[in-house]
Amino acid sequence: MATLVTDQGIVHYEVYGRGRPVLLLHGWLNSWAVWRPTIEFLGQEFRTYALDFLGFGDSGDQSEDYSVDTFTILVSQFMDRMGIIKAPLIGHSMGGTVSLKTAIQFPEKVVKVGVIGSPLVGTSLSPLLKLAAYRGWVDLAENAPFFYNMFQSGFRPFLRGYAHFMARDGRALGNMLTEDFSKLAFMPFFESIGTLRETDLRPILHQVKIPVLGIYGKKDNIVDPYQYKVLKEYLPHSQIDWYESSGHFPMLDEPEHFHGALKKFLQQP
Repeated sequence: MATLVTDQGIVHYEVYGRGRPVLLLHGWLNSWAVWRPTIEFLGQEFRTYALDFLGFGDSGDQSEDYSVDTFTILVSQFMDRMGIIKAPLIGHSMGGTVSLKTAIQFPEKVVKVGVIGSPLVGTSLSPLLKLAAYRGWVDLAENAPFFYNMFQSGFRPFLRGYAHFMARDGRALGNMLTEDFSKLAFMPFFESIGTLRETDLRPILHQVKIPVLGIYGKKDNIVDPYQYKVLKEYLPHSQIDWYESSGHFPMLDEPEHFHGALKKFLQQP
């Protein structure tokens, strides 16, 4: 297990392969583990990094800020510490939103962006995630710490069950989600989704001049899959890859299609 110290805290990451660098960014409730098959595939040609955002997975949870903006700065600092001058960013869900914001804020560091089931506008989140984004939960958890412990106990079995509606292999996804969720403290859980809910990239998307690939699954019940239309409207040069048989996790539902499309995108000059 590799770790790196940044200004915000200790970041855990995994790296595999040799070649040009590629960064993989996970979504809300997830960790680097969602990228296991992708790391192995891309590692045949690229030096592939998958990091845990602060408070997620095995990264530290001592930060005072778990917002999307903080994660954007974290990606930049990670690249600086690792000596990565520039690289493509591939992000799933929240990670895709962070990838686009990083490309806008640090354009000299990002050569391509891939977004997978990512919300460009916070209103595209499912009702369940909008409920989790309610600001009052943070105050409640701070004033009554036992609340989050009770919430965790009840939410884990819910995740296991709901995972069957999110991916073809619901059992595997449920195991992964519950393991990642068990490591989450209340601030990373609530604050990250709260800032994601408030996100609206439309006014600044025109600043992205590099190649962009949007991957969306028709059966996505976490983020409105028709966010691809928003991406295409505000970034006409973006490529769209549509997955008829996938939900929020096309890398798990249609791995051959997904990995082939991702590799082709990364190989394009």
